[in-house]
Amino acid sequence: MVPLWFATYKNGSQHYMPEWMLQAPDRYFHVINRNGEAVDSPSPFATASLEADQRAFAAFMRHLKDADPQRTVIMVQVENESGSWESVRDFSPPAQKVFEAPVPPEVLNAMHVKTAAPSPNWLEAFGPNADEYFHAWAVARYVGQVAAAGKAVYPLPMDANVAVRDPFNPGPAGQPGASGNYESGAATDNVIPIWKVAAPAIDILGPDDYRADPAAYLKVLELYHRDDNALFLPESGLPGGDAASAEANSRFFFTALGLQAIGVSESDNAPEPWLAMNYRLLGPMQRDIARLNFEGKLQSVAEPQRFPNGDQGKLVQTLPFGSWNALVSYGTFRWGSAAANPLPKGRALVARLADNQFLVAGYFCRVDFGPAGTEQQRKTQNIVFGTGQTPSALIDGKWVHRQFLRVEQGVYENGVFKLLRTQNGDATDFGLVFGDEPEVLRVTIATY
Repeated sequence: MVPLWFATYKNGSQHYMPEWMLQAPDRYFHVINRNGEAVDSPSPFATASLEADQRAFAAFMRHLKDADPQRTVIMVQVENESGSWESVRDFSPPAQKVFEAPVPPEVLNAMHVKTAAPSPNWLEAFGPNADEYFHAWAVARYVGQVAAAGKAVYPLPMDANVAVRDPFNPGPAGQPGASGNYESGAATDNVIPIWKVAAPAIDILGPDDYRADPAAYLKVLELYHRDDNALFLPESGLPGGDAASAEANSRFFFTALGLQAIGVSESDNAPEPWLAMNYRLLGPMQRDIARLNFEGKLQSVAEPQRFPNGDQGKLVQTLPFGSWNALVSYGTFRWGSAAANPLPKGRALVARLADNQFLVAGYFCRVDFGPAGTEQQRKTQNIVFGTGQTPSALIDGKWVHRQFLRVEQGVYENGVFKLLRTQNGDATDFGLVFGDEPEVLRVTIATY
């Protein structure tokens, strides 16, 4: 379980603050816009607000430590979509004083900024981006101090969720009514390094991804899947029959740390089939999948809604694993050429267990393996891939063919693969075919 701490911030506003704080705006003050007007967002420079939030959060974490010795709660989200929608930054006197002061050196280092001035202020360091970057630092520092107060009592992992901006065509930050306006101060993709140095107590910055376009959806995941940031999706919309969203969600589900699909528990909204199917497949081996993903041994793919250049002929996707390529095509066919599903619902997961051994699972797809040569052979590009029934390649003038040594269907129990049966003959002659039932295969391959 990952509970949400609603306190200072809820979607950029202070609507979860208690009544006695809301009735004292001089003490628990709002962001002031550049026109001197208070907006519907709490100021990250309101020290009294910060101290109240820290005390309350520390008390909550103390209670959680005592009440949950079995560790049902594995992480806590601190605030909710922190930032400001109605102003690019806080222009209040306390904020302005800090804005005109030198930028913290760690922020300059994180953003790879070098200036002529030895200790530049925000405007000197960041020019037209100064307001937005300053507010990101201020909000991150605030949320990070709240998280640190809780961790001092009970050091669970902490995450902060993000109202993401358009990954391809972002508009301005904190400018109401402007096209593409996004929440200023939030950990949007352009200020992730600032959040990392300003809020070290926050372990994960998780994007709230409701993008309907699969390319945009997947681009957001790519931006937040970093060496210093595990991919975790605190909020995601349900596809609701939109196969494009199902594709994006399925691909995410197979590779990330966690997913919260908003609306799945609503009484009038039955769980989406794709979501339930993924849980059935991955639930029994979730720890093993997490380990393989952490070790960099796992890749996944989902059937695209639109194939490259609008050409429906490119029906095979390739996942490179060194000397082998995993080849994924779609449909529940067993013989003949690849043919897409009527709706793009296929997905596959492939993980390398050893040099010539793989874990394979999926739905509505066919998975096979083709020889890819050594690293040196791939560099010389002296490889021609065959087109026959059995994947093969002409490498340095010699044909090399894939052969299955053993295909084992099984389940994971306590981290150990338990064999149920082996497959051969028609079940493997044209590759490994996955339909609508959860199936996990351990595959050992060789060449001849």
